[in-house]
Amino acid sequence: MEDRAKKKGSIHFENIDFYLDLYAHIKYYRQKTGMRQEDLAAKAGISRPYLSSLESSGKVRGLNMETFFNICRALDLPPHKFFEPLP
Repeated sequence: MEDRAKKKGSIHFENIDFYLDLYAHIKYYRQKTGMRQEDLAAKAGISRPYLSSLESSGKVRGLNMETFFNICRALDLPPHKFFEPLP
């Protein structure tokens, strides 16, 4: 039980590839729409440095569902698009 409490909220190694794939999708769809990081960040209610850190390859930061859904709405895309293979 103590080990589980220590790991609560942390990103588990086996999930890192899912995060990196999700971040790649965010960057892809943002660029596809021609939106700047500043614009997406403002529409999603997050800071530009935070968005930049998500889009930076190799960095893994936590992303809560509310922020994810805000990004989806800002890009006018349903959440499932971020889990499909990129074209």
